[in-house]
Order: sequence, then C-alpha cells, then structure tokens
Amino acid sequence: MEHVITVEHLSKTYGDTKAVQDISFSVKKGEIFGIIGPNGAGKTTTIEMLEGIRKPDNGTIDVLGLVPNKQLRELNKRIGVQFQATSIQNKMKVKEALDLFASFYKKTTQKDHLIELLGLKEKLNVNFEDLSGGWKQRVTLALATLHEPEIVFLDEPSMGLDPHARREMWSMIKLLKDQGCTIVITTHYMEEAEKLCDRVAMIYGGQLKALNTPQELLNEMSVNYLSFESEEIEYDYLLSLPDVLRVEQESNHFKVFSDDQQTTAYHIFKYCHEKEVTLNHFKFEKGTLDDLFVHYLEKEQTA
Repeated sequence: MEHVITVEHLSKTYGDTKAVQDISFSVKKGEIFGIIGPNGAGKTTTIEMLEGIRKPDNGTIDVLGLVPNKQLRELNKRIGVQFQATSIQNKMKVKEALDLFASFYKKTTQKDHLIELLGLKEKLNVNFEDLSGGWKQRVTLALATLHEPEIVFLDEPSMGLDPHARREMWSMIKLLKDQGCTIVITTHYMEEAEKLCDRVAMIYGGQLKALNTPQELLNEMSVNYLSFESEEIEYDYLLSLPDVLRVEQESNHFKVFSDDQQTTAYHIFKYCHEKEVTLNHFKFEKGTLDDLFVHYLEKEQTA
C-alpha cells in the first residue's frame, strides 16, 4: 500500500526539553493513523512538524512527496488541518466562516457537500460563539476539509466534548475516511484511538514506544487482567505473586495484571481456600488501550 507520509529519525528540542526524540514511522494512504500518548508526550510537536508549522532539528519528513517546512504553500493546497483551537470571530456566522475559508482556494470547494454531510444547514445563520462544543468542532472540521484535502490532520479533535458529541465527531471522521481521505489524529483518549484508528503510534517522553494496530498492540502486551471483589484479600499479597505486573485497587474491587493469568488465578484461589477468604464477581478480563496507556505511563514514571 502506498505511503503518503514517511518520517525518519525526527527530533525536536526546546532548550533542555527533548520534545521529540528520533521518531520514525510511515502512514498509509486511506488509513486513520493515531499519534497517542499523555499530555506533554510530544504529539502536537510531531504533528506540527508534519504540517510544516515547525521545523525539525534533525531527521526527514516526506508528506505527499513534499518537504513540509520547505514547500509549505504547495503542501497547504493538499492537506487540511483542524487545530485544538481555531480562531474564528465570535460574532461570525457559520455561513460567513465557510464563505471566507472557501475564498482562500482557487478551485471549487465542496462547501455544499460538507454542509449536508455534517448537518450544518440549520446552523448557517448562527454566530460561532453561540454553538455548542460539538457544533464548533463540526464547523472547524468543515473548514479544514473544504478543499478536498488528501490528508487531514486533527489535533485532539474530541477535547472538551461531552460523550455524545465525541461519538458524533467519530462518525464524522469515519465518513471522511470513507470518502478516501487519509487522517492523522492526535489524542490522549485511548477509547477514541481504539474505536477510530487503523494503526497507532504510542509516544511517551518524546519517544516512540510502540507502533501497530490497536488489536496487535494489545496482543503483544500483557494488559489482560483478573477482576474481582473482596473485602479480605490484601493488596501487598496480590502484588507479591509470581508473574503479577501491577495491581489496581478501588475500594474492594481489584484488577490484577499478570503475564500468566492462569497461574495467578490458581495462586489466588489457593490462598482464598486456605484463608477462607471470599471472592466475588471473579472474571478474566481483556485489556484495552487505556490499560496499555497506564502501563507505559507507570513505566515512564519509575524509569
């Protein structure tokens, strides 16, 4: 499959802070590619270098055969960008914003199509400041895709949205993909990455820690766990068991992450039988990207 973005040994430093450290990856045409990690991981710096907004200190970037920071004008004709915050005058009506941004392009835009696709018709005469967070995101998504870009960059598109609006945004992003658009998204919402992305790059401390499909990452990493409730079992005992990676406790509910669930379960059952300890709602659970996120975060904090 054709690669539309290739990044090799990318680095960026601000003073003593290494924001991005020797990162390499590629993005396939037509996929939703996620750059994920905690706040301050280097996600926004990475995507801004791909967009040509920031110049890398080291490494190479190829976006649609162009060098972003050197061929920015040509690149801007072929990409769309939805920033975390887009500066639109509060009193500007949605229709006025769409007309203004459409005037930036020489070729005919897909303004009418996007109005229909994103359900904006009823909001055309509403001031931008009077829109809810979800509708504002729809408008900025329309502005980023008016010119039918080959690649769309979305920086934390769901930030600040309520759960319903977030899922609506996901639907909009999937519609863009269905139209053949390649999408690069940054997010610290692991559910968002798991639901949307074909592949994800996990970044921590400016370093690329993992790169694969969400499912393959979960298969590769030990993030499956045992879940149960008990008022008698001790946290320290669970943590001392062989193969146990970590234990999460909330009141009397435990999540025990282990490299060998069967063996860990055997030790727990044996202990409870001998000590006459009661377990409730015992389950073998499949981990999520959120669990993997926490796993890497804890490794970074103890490194």
